[in-house]
Amino acid sequence: MQIVELEEPTPGPGELALRSRAVAINFPDVLLARGEYQVKPELPFSPGIEVCGEVSAIGEGVEGFSVGDRVVSSHIGVMAETVIVPAAATFPAPEGLSDAEASALIIGHQTGWFGLHRRGQLQAGETLLVQAAAGGVGTAAVQLGKAAGATVIGVVGSEAKRQVALDAGADIVVNRREEDFVAIVNEHTGGRGADVIYDPVGGETFQRSTKCVAFEGRIVVVGFAGGEIQTAKANHALVKNYSIVGLHWGLYNSKNPQLVVDAHRELTQLADAGAIRPLVSEVVSFEDAADAVQRLGDGSTVGRLVVQVAQPD
Repeated sequence: MQIVELEEPTPGPGELALRSRAVAINFPDVLLARGEYQVKPELPFSPGIEVCGEVSAIGEGVEGFSVGDRVVSSHIGVMAETVIVPAAATFPAPEGLSDAEASALIIGHQTGWFGLHRRGQLQAGETLLVQAAAGGVGTAAVQLGKAAGATVIGVVGSEAKRQVALDAGADIVVNRREEDFVAIVNEHTGGRGADVIYDPVGGETFQRSTKCVAFEGRIVVVGFAGGEIQTAKANHALVKNYSIVGLHWGLYNSKNPQLVVDAHRELTQLADAGAIRPLVSEVVSFEDAADAVQRLGDGSTVGRLVVQVAQPD
């Protein structure tokens, strides 16, 4: 990755041009850079799929936006000073969030909202187990679980990450390298297990999660950041009577985009009420964007890592 000078892009019909302020780094950026993402843009391309910016130009047929509006959007290629995004994937930025926080609101928190509420059917009073609870997706799920009235148990990979999950709101945090999360979940639930398990890791983590899922529990498969795609044993799900549900948040944009609009409205209300706030751990300069993506891929970051592209006027 390197910074290059290009001509200023202009929006087409249904599009907006944004002057980028902040771009949140996500694990799909790592996969895009490796050529391992389900979408493979033609080279060369800009990474970045989540941005907070200011509307600088409006394409034909676009309504509801004005030049100067502060907005958030999700679209591949937003790691640039000026970006073109679909108006349909762009929303007002919550007033209570900074540019860095707003840039990190869509992917992690929308994924968490759909995963916990629409796919996992999380209810107040239930127990939620969040794997990788100190990461960007994990901290979002912890916050949303607490906002929904659940007891949240977070699993992290080191002692250094324990406090991050606690800061996000987890009631109990397990260091998987020193503690057995299966035993701890079963102990704290009186042997019942977790009602919802939120798994962005996969592999062995998923297999062990099946040992502490409750009767009629739901395991939400969000990804495989651990590098190994999880394999489900249908006979085990049958015998223990639990559900395994997948979540591909991007499909909602094409299959039922109104649900994405509705989710953003609810997330904005939660943010304005102080119930959720993207846990931005570090803001780096535009020149350090490549290093930021590499560090996320190495698993050395916590919370949300954000690239500051431009300062607000």
